[in-house]
Amino acid sequence: MASVMEGAEGWSATGTGDRARVGIAVVHGFTGNPISVRPTGERLHAEGWTVEVPRLPGHGTSWRDLAMTRWEDWLGTVNGVVDDLVGRCDQVVLIGLSMGGALCLDVATRRPDEIAGVAAINTPILPRDGLLARAAPLLRWVVPVVPRDLADLPTGDIAMEGADEHAYALVPAASGLSLNRALPAIRSRLDRLTMPVLVAWSPQDHTVPPKNSQWLVEQLEERDVTTFVCERSYHVATLDHDADDLHDALVAFVARATGS
Repeated sequence: MASVMEGAEGWSATGTGDRARVGIAVVHGFTGNPISVRPTGERLHAEGWTVEVPRLPGHGTSWRDLAMTRWEDWLGTVNGVVDDLVGRCDQVVLIGLSMGGALCLDVATRRPDEIAGVAAINTPILPRDGLLARAAPLLRWVVPVVPRDLADLPTGDIAMEGADEHAYALVPAASGLSLNRALPAIRSRLDRLTMPVLVAWSPQDHTVPPKNSQWLVEQLEERDVTTFVCERSYHVATLDHDADDLHDALVAFVARATGS
């Protein structure tokens, strides 16, 4: 396995004061790494909560490492973080960006009694459009890795000049296919989301169409769902123009969901 790139390591911080017994997992997206969400984790920790920002298997090193991993590997890591937080905290909240949001929804629908709240930011939940997505099951045997632009994952989908999540330039097709194949099961279990949910999206997202988040909100309209629109941001909203306002919204959401 390649070495972890600088800044892409997982990050962990124990909370302080009365809020220390609330644990928060903040999960990055596909081909990304903790660089994209560490500022979110740091802001939440500054409010006193215990925070874990895991590095998902195959991420933050080389696309070759990613090619050896699948949804089950990433889900196992998030479940492991939740196990740890449940063991040392009274309440647990999940926050995810892009695929990280889908992983958080997956865990929350499997373990609803252990999760106090879940936030999904620019999260894929619907089948991907386009010929490439439909042909992926066959193409993965012919073209096992493709440039991210050809995989409908635009390079640097951030409006703020100079911001960079340091995601991979190449995308392993089989790994991406495992993500797409996990989504139907998550959609089928959304009725298990009994905890408060925050859904945030960017109208100018070039990676995950906003209709994904809007559809999710529609499915949850009879429940405790909060929305936040990142008007000035692209896909990686946690590093973009709306990051401060998004973080304020997440702080308010966690405080309300946990009563802290």
